[in-house]
Amino acid sequence: MQTEKPLSDYEQERGKPMPSKLHSLLQKQLIIAFHDFEPPYTVFSELTLQLGDRELTPDLSLYEKATVDFTQDELRMTEPPLLTVEIASPTQSVQDLVDKIRVLIEHGVQSCWLVQPPLRTITVFTEGMESTTYDRGTVTDPVTEIEVDVGEVFATP
Repeated sequence: MQTEKPLSDYEQERGKPMPSKLHSLLQKQLIIAFHDFEPPYTVFSELTLQLGDRELTPDLSLYEKATVDFTQDELRMTEPPLLTVEIASPTQSVQDLVDKIRVLIEHGVQSCWLVQPPLRTITVFTEGMESTTYDRGTVTDPVTEIEVDVGEVFATP
């Protein structure tokens, strides 16, 4: 019988698995890809969202161009982003991530990307949990019209 490994401090604090090497690399690759679309958008990494009674921290959140005041920080955003990205970690189940995406969409997020490193796929979920999966070519987000080349996201540095 397999015993469950205790959660690390990181996992307890954030309520999510500790990111892996591939997770970290893909998060960086996507930030670089999204940077080409700033403005009119602003991309945030690991931003905590307070949506209704749920507190969620997507790997990336994309808002319309955000106003930033460095003298006043915000710990939790109550306005849903236009787009979020979840990058699967080795210890996460796809079902857990899809459940999280469902909550995000139910609370006003218009587009959620699920990135699965071992499969080298990006699945884009929209209203009603409609989804399209890409393993090559260009991901065109139906909400923001952001275009990202799958090959560049999964390119070896």
